[in-house]
Amino acid sequence: MDDKTPLALDVDGTFLRTDMLFECFWGAMGKDPIGTLQVCAEHFRNRARLKHELAGLAQLRTDLMPVNEEVLALARSAQAEGREVVLASASDAQLVSALAADHGLSERVFASSHPGRNLKGKNKAAALVEAYGEGGFDYAGNEAVDRAIWDHARGAIIVGTHPLIANELERDGKAVTHLHWTWTVADLIRALRPHQWVKNVLLFVPMIASHYFSWATMFTVLVGIMAFSFAASSIYIVNDLLDLEADRLHATKHKRPFASGVVPINIGMAACAVLALLAVALSLTISWSFLGVTLIYMLLSLSYSLKLKRLRWVDIATLAALYTLRVIAGALAVDVYVSGYLLVFIFPTFVTLGCVKRLTEVTLAKDNQRLPGRGYGRPDRGDLLNVAWLGTVGSLMVFFLYTFTDQAMDLYPTRWLLYAAMVPLALWLIRMVRLGYQGKQDYDPIVFAMRDKRGLGLIFIMLAIMFYAAGLWQTWFGV
Repeated sequence: MDDKTPLALDVDGTFLRTDMLFECFWGAMGKDPIGTLQVCAEHFRNRARLKHELAGLAQLRTDLMPVNEEVLALARSAQAEGREVVLASASDAQLVSALAADHGLSERVFASSHPGRNLKGKNKAAALVEAYGEGGFDYAGNEAVDRAIWDHARGAIIVGTHPLIANELERDGKAVTHLHWTWTVADLIRALRPHQWVKNVLLFVPMIASHYFSWATMFTVLVGIMAFSFAASSIYIVNDLLDLEADRLHATKHKRPFASGVVPINIGMAACAVLALLAVALSLTISWSFLGVTLIYMLLSLSYSLKLKRLRWVDIATLAALYTLRVIAGALAVDVYVSGYLLVFIFPTFVTLGCVKRLTEVTLAKDNQRLPGRGYGRPDRGDLLNVAWLGTVGSLMVFFLYTFTDQAMDLYPTRWLLYAAMVPLALWLIRMVRLGYQGKQDYDPIVFAMRDKRGLGLIFIMLAIMFYAAGLWQTWFGV
């Protein structure tokens, strides 16, 4: 091969392990969701205009986008040989030019512009042939539509798996290079955050609090937990897609599947839709009221992802409300009455844990700047700690007041033991706040709590005391 033959690289899915159009869409949604949807509706048929408008709304940092290291190595090798390496993409020209500058590639780029053509398929082939002549360039791409460019290139670099196209190109005498890269189901499952599903055990709380134990209720609650887990995972995907840039700047979140590019954004969008449908279908098998709570949970979670998580204190109140909705859903699943004291107890408890979550994040931050995509920084540690203590005191006060209610008298014959149960509860809350303030927790306090042996011990001691106060140990084991 002539070492001076230019090398043209497709961007989306080839040079980058992401797609700039989807990056622009989700970046714009995070800044102006209504404006983004209006732009999509108005210019859906004019792809060049759509990409230009979304790029203007999103204002993306191309230097943070995940690069395919094999393709980058190929580009560096070509540059070392003195070959021109250009980006040729259907993405917006300004973004492509910025990306080329970020990685020291040729200033000359081939990309979509407005007004102008959407540089994809035959349009891209025509532009490259006009610049370099028939067979005057090598081209790297990853989609079947790139066949139109490979037909006019001297050599073809295929990223991904396209065996039929590769065989046809080789029969036509083209030199074909294969770079195998694809996403895995394991990485997609990681994006669903199944470890977060443990939060949905809160649906068991009304069943436990009312002492309404049976296999039928257990099964119904498990179905409800599955529905909430699928609903939560669908929103986790949306949250990750909205937070791509913020995650890429984060100490650990930059490894998340979408931020790191190991799972394509369009795959995440499809998974999100499937999970949401499954959540709705499972909720319907329980009751219409349960479906209503599930939809409210999803809507509030979506609002949190789009806007509320960036608002100081509002984000913590929203997190507490989402946990409270789980308890309401658990009550609807088994059709039991939930005391207002239980709901009032749950809310300040999770205000405390929401503060613990933010305390952990700001404590582990490397500087005093606001956390990317959040309204807090290290200077807010004192305020977060104070609100956490207020939530703790509020939870214990509500628990204490509950012991004087008629329901407590009916459910707990040995009512004085409830005061003893407050001790391990208080110790657990204090432990969570202290560890969060010291930065010794996971970024999610609920997930941490389920792994914390000492904390779990305190919770089990509290439950054991409450079960004894209710006479359940005597009923179950004759103790």
